[in-house]
Amino acid sequence: MPRLPDGDPAPDSGELPATALQTLGKRPFGIYLHVPFCRVRCGYCDFNTYTLTELGPGASTSTFIDTTLAELDLAQAVLGDSAPRVDTIFVGGGTPTMLAAADLVKAVDGIRDRFGLADDVEVTTEANPDSVTPDSLRELADGGFTRISLGMQSAVPHVLATLDRTHDPAGVEKAVRAAQDAGMVTSVDLIYGTPGESVDDWRRSLDQAISLESEHVSAYALVVEEGTKLAAQVRRGEVARPDDDDEATKYEIADEVLSAAGFGWYEVSNWTRTPAGRCRHNDGYWTGGDWWGVGPGAHSHVGGVRWWNVKHPRAYAGRLTDGLSPGAGRETLTAEQVRDEQVLLQVRVRDGLVVDDLDDIGRRAVAGLVADGLVDGTAAVRDRRVVLTLRGRLLADTVVRRLLGVDSGGHGGSALTGDGTVLP
Repeated sequence: MPRLPDGDPAPDSGELPATALQTLGKRPFGIYLHVPFCRVRCGYCDFNTYTLTELGPGASTSTFIDTTLAELDLAQAVLGDSAPRVDTIFVGGGTPTMLAAADLVKAVDGIRDRFGLADDVEVTTEANPDSVTPDSLRELADGGFTRISLGMQSAVPHVLATLDRTHDPAGVEKAVRAAQDAGMVTSVDLIYGTPGESVDDWRRSLDQAISLESEHVSAYALVVEEGTKLAAQVRRGEVARPDDDDEATKYEIADEVLSAAGFGWYEVSNWTRTPAGRCRHNDGYWTGGDWWGVGPGAHSHVGGVRWWNVKHPRAYAGRLTDGLSPGAGRETLTAEQVRDEQVLLQVRVRDGLVVDDLDDIGRRAVAGLVADGLVDGTAAVRDRRVVLTLRGRLLADTVVRRLLGVDSGGHGGSALTGDGTVLP
């Protein structure tokens, strides 16, 4: 599990600089709620998650939502009259649907009561296929949830076993159909590059995902994170480390298969059938929006100030019980950091990065990136936007380095190895 970033101490009051509040409402505003509970910790996962046996006193699924409502009270007090209505809510984890559907609806109601919701608010929860039922999904939809992202990962049993996933592949279709019947937009998440996964296995997973008729598919390369069970298995030689070339091939297959089925990419790791199927909450991250992250280890960003909460649910609950902000640290972004993050994130989306937003080094690099086949020449010349080609998506890190002047030379670079975005 990764450590929290370095930064300045966060004030116990949670107070933000006045300058951070001045532009609130001029960008999308979202709420991210981190639910840290999992029934089983997957071997590849380094997210801030805990099984119930790890938590100890003071951190309970039964009291968790009430604790998060206390942080929402803090958010309301800090943002004050500057607080805009909420455009998007995203409940992630962990496995949010380990909580009762009524609890998740209670959280949405709490956000509505404190901030108000946009008329077209998007409300998403993540879920494992075996953690939902038709009744729970109907309760979520009736309570305001509009979208669900289901962790399918693979349609192949031996791949799921390597990833320590507990669901039956057949359960994915049941969960998707039940969510669709409840009126929710559905998305499925896939992972490619698992040790032992063949190209045929990957094609099988893609075909199964397409057959579900979901509006949205995410596909992420498996990354071996230090401190995980998978990293230990790789280190001991029990499983092979994912191969960059294999993952690049599977990414190309994903784009080919999904495109043929009517999906279009809108971010390096995300495809949708229609513009309405995009995850607007994640769009807020990629385009520099504002959001308040609620929950243990959650990250927030408002007006150029980023902060993060203490990680352990018990410490998180304790600080709020004592009337203190759960913030562990924060940083105020410099103009250079804002520019670098704009390049890092916006270059990854299909809408592209405005060429005129680059500095002189970045603008001079665009012609070379077009010549190397990494950036679409028509979009660069006609639309004045940096839009990645398929090869550019595979080498997105290289494109970013060259636009920032970190890597000014030649061809090549590292293959795509993961999502790479800055998420809370």
